[in-house]
Amino acid sequence: MEKMKILVRLPNWLGDMVMAVGALRQLPEIFPGAEVSVIVKKGLQDLLPFFPPTKHWFVFSKEEYNGLRGAWRFGKMIRRTERFDLFISFPDSFSSALVGFATGAKKRVGYRKEARDILLTNVYAKPKNIHRVEEYSSLLEFYAGKKVNSPKVSLFHSFSKKDHIVININSEAQSRRLTVFKAVEVISAVRRNVDAEIFLVGSGKEAVFVEEVLALLPGRERITSLAGKTTLPQLVEVLASARAVLTTDSGPAHLANALGTQTVVLFGAGNEANTAPYEKELLQVIRLGQLSCEPCTKNVCVRFEKPQCLERLDTQFITTTLQQRLAHVD
Repeated sequence: MEKMKILVRLPNWLGDMVMAVGALRQLPEIFPGAEVSVIVKKGLQDLLPFFPPTKHWFVFSKEEYNGLRGAWRFGKMIRRTERFDLFISFPDSFSSALVGFATGAKKRVGYRKEARDILLTNVYAKPKNIHRVEEYSSLLEFYAGKKVNSPKVSLFHSFSKKDHIVININSEAQSRRLTVFKAVEVISAVRRNVDAEIFLVGSGKEAVFVEEVLALLPGRERITSLAGKTTLPQLVEVLASARAVLTTDSGPAHLANALGTQTVVLFGAGNEANTAPYEKELLQVIRLGQLSCEPCTKNVCVRFEKPQCLERLDTQFITTTLQQRLAHVD
């Protein structure tokens, strides 16, 4: 009997892509023996060696396949490579569904949004008030018509723990990013209370911000900025080998948690019930919980010039929590 061929459109953001691992790990349980291939956003494909094994990696570039016409051409390119029995769209965009339609997959599955019904064969209402990991998992359950084991968001790696911790002060959104003042305060407090080398991480476009913070630190002993200096696989190694990670709500938070590292996440905007890293035994969320606007999902704080949900966090409590998480490793 010919193997079932499944094509999964992975989410576009690092954190969401990591959260989709839970559903990818469930596919063999739902469809034993199936061959799974993925569509991945350009720039994130280097994370796939740490994911469950897949056959094809179709790398989607907006520059090469721009707009709806580009999405159609991309789907047609996939069709020439392989014919799929099932297409699963984790993103809710119209263009993702269009790609699936263009592949000619026999069954095309996704959540209802943006008039995608005309492109998908099986559409479902997205469940409310559940974690995003469970949203992805539920999509599989809706299509299969059966419950499966709870998702496990865990990546594969063989890196050993080393004597360093990682601090990430960045986020794509202003409402989730520490201010310069708060970043200096938090890093300085960690330096005083934790005896370990500290690596500051960030993307290339975040490197200037990280260097600005680094320059203002009163003491910089054993603190190194890696912002803009690591490839994605190198970032994986730094996070996986860390004793613990202190981070804002961001892609590296999800990555560290899925790599099995103790993770302390400072939440400003964002709803941790929906988007916190998923593996709770490795996680501690810190939220102010004193403002009437918490939690919000806005990328820019509309109430304060600086996001007070982060600015007012108790720095001593942050360092104490980090020390407690380090005790799980020591």
